[in-house]
Amino acid sequence: MARTRLLLFALVWLSCAWFGSWALNPNNATRMYAGMALVERGDARIDAYQALTIDKAEFDGHVYMDKAPGMTLLSLPAMALADKIGPPIEYIPPTLYDAQFEHLMTIRLRLAVAMVSAVITALAGLAMHDLGLRLTGSASDALVASLGFALGTPVWGWSTTLFGHAPVAGLFVIAVWALWRAGEGHAIRFAAIGGAALGLAVLIEFEAALAGSVIAIWGALRLWRADRRAVAAAAVAGLVTLLVPFMTYNMIAFGTPFRLGYQGVVGFAGMDQGLFGLTSPKPMVLLKILVGMRRGLLWVAPVLIPATVGLWLLGRKHRGLAIMLAAAALTVLLVNSAYVYWDGGHSTGPRHSVPAIGLIAIGLAPFWARLRFAWERAVTVALLLVSVVINLMIAAANITTPDTYRFPLADPILTAWKAGALRTLPSDFLGWSPIVGAGAYLTVALMLLSALLARRPTEQSNDSQRQANLAVDRKR
Repeated sequence: MARTRLLLFALVWLSCAWFGSWALNPNNATRMYAGMALVERGDARIDAYQALTIDKAEFDGHVYMDKAPGMTLLSLPAMALADKIGPPIEYIPPTLYDAQFEHLMTIRLRLAVAMVSAVITALAGLAMHDLGLRLTGSASDALVASLGFALGTPVWGWSTTLFGHAPVAGLFVIAVWALWRAGEGHAIRFAAIGGAALGLAVLIEFEAALAGSVIAIWGALRLWRADRRAVAAAAVAGLVTLLVPFMTYNMIAFGTPFRLGYQGVVGFAGMDQGLFGLTSPKPMVLLKILVGMRRGLLWVAPVLIPATVGLWLLGRKHRGLAIMLAAAALTVLLVNSAYVYWDGGHSTGPRHSVPAIGLIAIGLAPFWARLRFAWERAVTVALLLVSVVINLMIAAANITTPDTYRFPLADPILTAWKAGALRTLPSDFLGWSPIVGAGAYLTVALMLLSALLARRPTEQSNDSQRQANLAVDRKR
């Protein structure tokens, strides 16, 4: 099993680190500007870069990033490392499209993705695998769930950025896994991991507190009778993980422990509506989020269709877990539908709904476990492969499609592949053509996948025994 976990981690991490997004996208850039300021000057002001990003906040005559500080704080080691291995950014370019400046920023983004986003997604893939194994008893069920989550959905593409969506999705999975494990033993240790994961998720995206509360309540109810110390450990770990870095950042940036960057947002009038842009859920917007041509989740992650069925199947044996997963995922979707800027601006798929993906994808393990006939498995594998291909195309081409495109999978994604306009690690830094860079990834990834599928005989025999037991149960 250790070999399986190592290969799975390597496959997911490599997939996220190999491809890249545009470093000067305002959402990426504003986080890096703040990180660079903290590392190089010891403050969080981005005054010098204010003309280069639309994502900013203004307080007392100074400009700051307008985001939750989590991703910036996590990326500080990458910003510091970039200054060590290459020159610090010592000048401000006259325009956003300065080639040298973009190259230096790309180095920082690539390091940050490799050290933060890709690591969290890979760890979440391992958590998904272990949770699936514990729910179904089958290594193949667990592998379908973990690959479907990490590579069959836009979690892959968003893990090539410093946006907070994919890390929050991964941390939700880690929290569910840890709180489930806490109910099986070593309660305090796993409860603390679960609490810390939820606290970090909120530090990365403040709205994660809503769906995170659903997970936290379920975890508390699960552990309360067994070990109340575990509930306390989870609460303390969550609060410490959230409040200590949040208040520290605020003291450095603003001189006060409690302030939200969104309070000073510049240029987005919609943020004045409701609670920082959150109003009430809108059914038609929810429909567009799920199946709309421009932003529909199921277009970019069709593998979530059987996953949804799998949550219903999960409820037969683990009702509380299934209800929690559905409720938390629905909370994310409803919050997205209530947001003034629900479509996310430049986005391939509904980026604000990405944190729901891991919660839904857990259903892939019980779905695969209930498949009896070869044709059922063949159809499911085909759907998984289609999802992986779609998200490979997105991750390599453009996870931040402009909102002017009617159906992004056709244009600009397919168009970018036809033109060879892809972002790969060797094409960014070694001068390889993008297509060759993509081919090199496929070669390495297929080798890792082949080794992953060549499981130990004990795992194969366990799967066979589980299928035999399942057949007996059905006959009964």
